[in-house]
Amino acid sequence: MTDTSPRLIVVVLDGLRYDSARKYLGYMEHLVEQGQVHCYRVQSELPSLSRPLYEVLLTGTPAAKNGITANHIVRLSQEQSVFGLAAKAGLRTAAAAYHWVSELYNSAPFNPITDRHQHDESKPIQHGIFYFEDQYPDSHLFVDAENLRATYDPHFLYIHTMNIDDAGHKHGGESKPYEASVRAVDGMLATLMPLWMSQGCRIIVTADHGMNAAGYHGGTEPEERHVPLYICGEAPDLLTVSDGEALPQLMLAPLMCRYLGLEPSERMIALVDKR
Repeated sequence: MTDTSPRLIVVVLDGLRYDSARKYLGYMEHLVEQGQVHCYRVQSELPSLSRPLYEVLLTGTPAAKNGITANHIVRLSQEQSVFGLAAKAGLRTAAAAYHWVSELYNSAPFNPITDRHQHDESKPIQHGIFYFEDQYPDSHLFVDAENLRATYDPHFLYIHTMNIDDAGHKHGGESKPYEASVRAVDGMLATLMPLWMSQGCRIIVTADHGMNAAGYHGGTEPEERHVPLYICGEAPDLLTVSDGEALPQLMLAPLMCRYLGLEPSERMIALVDKR
């Protein structure tokens, strides 16, 4: 029997601020101009830190409710994640991601020797390749992800890069190395997205947080909180926003559920079509 369930690929470009995406992701903006992709501005939850926002993106719950309030909190999530909901529904899940994602949904603390490659259908992330150094090349990560996609045909594939964030912390969010990292990722997306699109995959490209000029995030500055959301294909009416309005980051998890044909968890915000 042919598996007709939808395929969703979510790409999280760690540390990518909204204005940099619109200026330097030339291929993505080409797709916007061609009407194949829609781009929105999202305001991240607070604190605008990585681990808390990984939990926001994948569970749709704020830090005050989920308890992942800082980067140093190392434990499994206590919320229902998109990974968990998908696996429970019989869908295949996979991730090529930073090791904190594994610590939130598969096993904590992360052991590089045993946890870098994971293949266990009883876990929320059934197939995973996890890296543990911030300078792990994004080019290698995308190859890891495509290997998972080609080998296991996951319904939900989560790809999480780190080089943009790494460059921002070392050189600042308005530096030449930061810009170069953004432009490099654009080339990688230009290589893989045509393949994914030709195979009917739904694709979301977004970020957890941005980066200020001094190389920090975690606070309330627009440079730290405003991130892009690119959606490949027809966007639902619920994403209609007024000029200058930013979408809440909490809507990403229930949106992923919708694209996968899943019922969101009770703690995710309700999505209301604007018709």
